[in-house]
Amino acid sequence: MFGIGMPELIIILVIILIIFGVGKLPEIGGGMGKAIRNFKSASKEAENEAPEKLEEDKKA
Repeated sequence: MFGIGMPELIIILVIILIIFGVGKLPEIGGGMGKAIRNFKSASKEAENEAPEKLEEDKKA
């Protein structure tokens, strides 16, 4: 995964824990989860709209 091993991930997580603290981690995780969910739903909407736009262009 991008050349990052387990020791590097542990160091990154410790630094994040020091910077944000234990109390903010659930908020950060929840925000990231919402962002990923919104991105997925937006990409699905774009996939569904693309064929409709092509059909409209063919009719015009």
